[in-house]
Amino acid sequence: METEKQKRLEAAGWKVGSVSDFLGLTSEESTIVEMRLMLSRSLKERRKVLMTQAELAAKISSSQPRIAMAENGDSSVSIELLIRAMLATGASPQEIGQIIASAS
Repeated sequence: METEKQKRLEAAGWKVGSVSDFLGLTSEESTIVEMRLMLSRSLKERRKVLMTQAELAAKISSSQPRIAMAENGDSSVSIELLIRAMLATGASPQEIGQIIASAS
């Protein structure tokens, strides 16, 4: 956020902080959220190039709506499903590890 904008907001009585501050997340919880989002974004990018959501769902015995939820970072989708989907798109464990590591 621009410094000037932050000053104006604070002068108007607004509290400025991060999403983690607002939600009261621990650093561990914040890291997990970031990992989930990085996996979701990467999955969506990879899948769009290779196949439809329905095709990916069939490959991992899931459903198209579940893949859509995974790609949109829905918190009800397990990290395991995100990893299974990434592997089904041809991602290597090393690539997945790099994605996860970039979240911290």
